[in-house]
Amino acid sequence: MLGTRTAPTAGKRSLVLAIAAGAITTGAALSMSAPAAHAATQTTAKTATSASAQSQPGAREVESCWFSGTFWWCKNRYGAPVYSRGDNPTVVGYMYTTTSWFKCRKEGRRSNNGPHPNRWEWTQADNGVWGWMSDGDIYSETNTLPDSPCPQ
Repeated sequence: MLGTRTAPTAGKRSLVLAIAAGAITTGAALSMSAPAAHAATQTTAKTATSASAQSQPGAREVESCWFSGTFWWCKNRYGAPVYSRGDNPTVVGYMYTTTSWFKCRKEGRRSNNGPHPNRWEWTQADNGVWGWMSDGDIYSETNTLPDSPCPQ
């Protein structure tokens, strides 16, 4: 039947919508200045990275610990236990803040399945007792912390 049109199938509709969305996106990007387009791309990438990190079990935030005053500050899990030193560590306190300070880091016995499974950070629990927090309870990247001087 020459001259008659058939309704597009679902697959064709999806293709048409995808092409239209691409054209709109391309047009928007072309109408932006180079710095604005770069900023939009970076914002989208950060949002995608953040969403991806939050959706993966055990994933860490991209942000590293930062130095301020005399301590390194990191984001950590609320209620994270702080352990004593020695071969048989016991819980000596807890961290009831989600941003806490740390003095240093060291590699020791395995404590978690995160990116640094043998790493521990030296800190003071909220009850005032000094001890080690497992790196698995810290969301920030801890490579920035010094590895000495740390108590043994």
